Amino acid sequence: MKIVSKFEGRIDAVIPQMDNTISRSYAKKLIDENRIKINDKGITKPSELVSIGDVIFIDLPPLQPLETLPENIPLDIVYEDDDLLVINKPKNMVVHPASGNQNGTLVNALLAHCGSSLSGINGVARPGIVHRIDKNTSGLLLIAKNDNAHKKLAAQIKNHSLTRKYLAIVSGNIKENGTVNAPLGRSTKDRKKIAIIQNGRPAITHYKPLEAFEIKGKICTLIECQLETGRTHQIRVHLASIGHPVLGDNVYGNKNAPQIKSEGQLLHAYLLGFIHPTTNKYLEFTSAPPQEFLSFLPNILPKSFLATP
Repeated sequence: MKIVSKFEGRIDAVIPQMDNTISRSYAKKLIDENRIKINDKGITKPSELVSIGDVIFIDLPPLQPLETLPENIPLDIVYEDDDLLVINKPKNMVVHPASGNQNGTLVNALLAHCGSSLSGINGVARPGIVHRIDKNTSGLLLIAKNDNAHKKLAAQIKNHSLTRKYLAIVSGNIKENGTVNAPLGRSTKDRKKIAIIQNGRPAITHYKPLEAFEIKGKICTLIECQLETGRTHQIRVHLASIGHPVLGDNVYGNKNAPQIKSEGQLLHAYLLGFIHPTTNKYLEFTSAPPQEFLSFLPNILPKSFLATP
């Protein structure tokens, strides 16, 4: 594979910006295996710098047999055809296997449901995974059953034509629509966290308030967020940066927010819209928030908004 860089910065950060089907961790793995060159020069470090106009050569290895085992885990399937699935992911489910979470993931469940009918893009550990949501975030996920569908769906994410909307309950009173446009990357103080950093990857979150109300005597706001980009922890970091952390977020929250008992942040991916990779028709799906999320809301919204059509 040959790509001409439109960005400058670290090679492991530039590649995912140029090709959404290659994650940053997978790019690092390819570098470790000496499979990436810049202008015909082999590189050995993920920190190698790329300039605009540099030609990046990527030697993608053939797919290896998948070691992740199928598990008979129930899936909440919103839609399925020969090319894709739309899944309603519950809280506490990890999307793909990683250190400390080898079993019980969405991928384990997908392997049992789909068998070998999943795209091989993104490596053997993430078959079919077009995009992700955090373990403790619930809601809609798009899964590709073949490489052609995966490439077309990933292209929609890259050009911002795929619609992703979330519902969140945040601390404080948000009165007006707004946008957070702030680049994100690994925190230099804590590598387990994401932070706003000067040379991070572009990240844009649009938000609008739906209703303000009280929880434990403190004002909170139910908001809708729409992603223009989809970075790790994007909504959580962006909202915390403007003083409105998502309730239940024990990583980016603050002591001034109402302290609630929750299995994770009150954040739900409730709407997903995209162009079907084969029919070219626009499809849109919605998902009502889980009961735990709804339990924190007074009776403030019309049922038609929260109910799944």
